[in-house]
Amino acid sequence: MTSLDSVLDKDGVRLTVDDAVATVTLTNPAKRNAQSPALWRALTEAGRLLPGSVRVVVLRGEGKSFSAGLDRQAFAPEGFDGEPSFLDMARGPEAELDATIAEYQEAFTWWRRNDIVSIAAVQGHAIGAGFQLALACDLRIVAEDVQFAMRETSLGLVPDLTGTHPLVNLVGYARALEICATGRFVHAEEAERTGLANLVVPADQLDAAGLDLAAALLAAPRDAVVETKALLSGAVSRTYEEQRTAERAAQGRRLRDLAGLAD
Repeated sequence: MTSLDSVLDKDGVRLTVDDAVATVTLTNPAKRNAQSPALWRALTEAGRLLPGSVRVVVLRGEGKSFSAGLDRQAFAPEGFDGEPSFLDMARGPEAELDATIAEYQEAFTWWRRNDIVSIAAVQGHAIGAGFQLALACDLRIVAEDVQFAMRETSLGLVPDLTGTHPLVNLVGYARALEICATGRFVHAEEAERTGLANLVVPADQLDAAGLDLAAALLAAPRDAVVETKALLSGAVSRTYEEQRTAERAAQGRRLRDLAGLAD
């Protein structure tokens, strides 16, 4: 695939591919990359369109903000053009509402696939759905001006776009509860100190830092990174003995592969 091949560009989402690195860009800076069902469908499509050669995916937002969260038009009686409003959906059958939310969540789930490593490059506001989209990625590099906030609770809602699980894993239950229940801002220093951010850089260095990290991730053999990611992502749900077993099995696969004995 040629350098910077444009694979998708629709509904506020652009996917480009440069060999083993793909970049997903939120492209509506005039609305601070506010999110909508159409954008979520485009994000889901981007995941499905990733070529098999891609090993690292960088997620970024154009403009001063990564994403200011859900577009408030979702709660207006008219909703978005061609879309039911969230209020209308709430009045429908419970099973249909559940299925619709599950569909929206698909935009946030593929970033943790074992065959890729995803990096969110986050500047400015990352609020609500924007915070959860950053949390959907494996790693986060943030600009010094970053402002994370989980505002759903203050709107009478709950975070429902897969962000609660990684948030608790990263910062612990007590801090996650406090962040969500108060809706306060988490700035760069706290984000790095608590594990929300892997690295903090000046805003004008954010894109370069994302590409530098991508290059570092590509230095190791792909299969070793895939196996290591699977080991680490499953560690929380395994016992110590189960993790030991998983390590032995993974290492056995790697050694057989290196010896040319893979199945």
